[in-house]
Amino acid sequence: MGALRHMCGIAGAIGVRPVEPAVAATMRDVLEHRGPDDRGEWFSDDRRVALLHRRLSIVDLSPLGHQPMAAVSGRYVLAYNGEIYDHLAIRAELEAAGVAPAWRGHSDTETLLAAIDAWGVRRAIERATGMFAIALWDRQAGTLTLARDRFGEKPLYYGWAGGMFAFASEIGAIRALPGFDNPVDRDALSSLLSRTYIPCPQSIYQGVFKLPPGMMVTLTPDAVATPRDRPFREGQHDGVTLTRYWSYRDVVRAGLDDPFASEGEAVDAVEAALLRAVSGQAVADVPVGAFLSGGVDSSTVVALYQAAARGTIRTFSIGFEEAGFDEAVYAREVARHFGTEHHEMYVGAADALAVIPKLPTMYGEPFADSSAVPTHLVSAFAKTQVTVALSGDGGDELFGGYNRYLHAPRLWRSLAPLPHGLRRLAAGAGAQLPDAAWNALGSIAARKRRPPFFGGKVRKALRTAAHAQGLDDVFASLLDEWHLAATPVLGIDGTRRPPLDMVIGDAPDAARMMYADATSYMPDDILAKVDRASMAVSLETRVPFLDHHVAAVAARVPVASKIAGTSTKHVLRQVLYRHAPRAMFERPKAGFALPVGQWLRGPLRDWAEDLLDPSRMRQEGYLDVAPIRRRWERHLAGTAEDTPALWAVLMFQAWLRQGGTPAA
Repeated sequence: MGALRHMCGIAGAIGVRPVEPAVAATMRDVLEHRGPDDRGEWFSDDRRVALLHRRLSIVDLSPLGHQPMAAVSGRYVLAYNGEIYDHLAIRAELEAAGVAPAWRGHSDTETLLAAIDAWGVRRAIERATGMFAIALWDRQAGTLTLARDRFGEKPLYYGWAGGMFAFASEIGAIRALPGFDNPVDRDALSSLLSRTYIPCPQSIYQGVFKLPPGMMVTLTPDAVATPRDRPFREGQHDGVTLTRYWSYRDVVRAGLDDPFASEGEAVDAVEAALLRAVSGQAVADVPVGAFLSGGVDSSTVVALYQAAARGTIRTFSIGFEEAGFDEAVYAREVARHFGTEHHEMYVGAADALAVIPKLPTMYGEPFADSSAVPTHLVSAFAKTQVTVALSGDGGDELFGGYNRYLHAPRLWRSLAPLPHGLRRLAAGAGAQLPDAAWNALGSIAARKRRPPFFGGKVRKALRTAAHAQGLDDVFASLLDEWHLAATPVLGIDGTRRPPLDMVIGDAPDAARMMYADATSYMPDDILAKVDRASMAVSLETRVPFLDHHVAAVAARVPVASKIAGTSTKHVLRQVLYRHAPRAMFERPKAGFALPVGQWLRGPLRDWAEDLLDPSRMRQEGYLDVAPIRRRWERHLAGTAEDTPALWAVLMFQAWLRQGGTPAA
């Protein structure tokens, strides 16, 4: 296939005066965990612009792939984090057109630079299949271009701190700038407590932002000499040009306009596209494996990986000792069926306790998806044997896997005809049942395997039903841990919530919900979780479902073939059933849930009590103590399952205690 080289960490700065080498080195080396094998830096002639790089070598360890890399023409200098999976095809295309340089090495970095030289940066990126964050200096134009891959697999922050404009794969590199004193963005904190993640383009700090997926921005040093308190806007403004080079909205609309004629055609197309993606992403000169939870997504990736592999593949899973949370038994069954070399590890509260203090540093900003803990544990476990792991992420958003796609429209259709008074009465009656009672009912209905946080979700749905004006309200409420309550963040409008983008024209309800998740929850929670959890141990993860050719095929699958009756991810299941028995996967969706609710009442209680100390919280000045303590006491009493909301508060408090920012 040729040399792919995973470029694991980039950073850089633009100063009004020359960037000090020591400052640049500090920024770069904060990212050492992302790339322990090599480091590099490049400065413009006036030294106002610095490009920085840390490398994790996956293929071809020679110096010919060293970054930042200059184009043969001398015009461009590139620092790049990612993989261009089809770079050999791009090389062949350049050669056929007579515009290829005399190749110096075999890396995809060199291929990408040659494509940019020949076609320009936008066309080169549009042509590439892969995951990436790019920083490109154009010596001729005197401009810097930053770009991020289509779905946001690779992170890219930018902003102003210490009198400089800076960018980096992780926010910690920007924090390393001398004089960094950016205060907490309280609106972003409210978003965190509401959704358990901070949605793009926000970050936890004022003046620091995330570049949205599928976008590129071109700027001059003078255009960013003055700090800005808002993210870049699409279009050309004040010397900065932000453009969308790929639109998932357009992909979804095109798919809805050109659906597959039959389910059989859809299954064939999905299987073929996924097989190509898995085959392309399973290539490296270092050991490769796959995460395996035993669910539909990871099992489908493993099925196609094993089918394409020349030998036995390696799979990795972890299990929990607590009843109701152990998925390892299902992963073991799937691995046995496919004949993989399977590795499993069981973890408990002590293992989680060892990871939790690392989370603020690992994520750089507070991040409150508790499955970050098992994701990090399975990444560390896999890293003992492999350097690359294929992941099943993305299947839910593209193929309709979340239960909310099934239940939210049904709930609204059932309640919409009822008068508001009757709705409020029914919701009030249901809300009187404690979460434990709903959990018991859910366990019976789900044959003793209820989804995590079931009771809390039912109570939230009932509250929503009493006030919702439409499906959008119902859907938004399911993602809001403080729904119908004022945010506990002090000093801001307590009712404001981060908006959800469900606008894809006249589309089925489930398609609109999937689109909203794919453009917010997936990049800002799921992909951020996997990237930081794996890169903390220098493990590269690859996500075959997010090959943009797979996404285009998925968009053509009618909603009725994604959600068929009570079957979610129906068409993906049909692909899997060609490789494994249907009975192996006929169980409720569980997710990668941590039994953190139980642990907070037991082994994590003292840790949580310390972080929720009322006097300390009042002194810090960010959060209203009373509503948080009410939730905590209700959770301890077992009358409500407030784990996600509480975990978000705890993750912010832990981040704050570890030096996230001075007290307000």
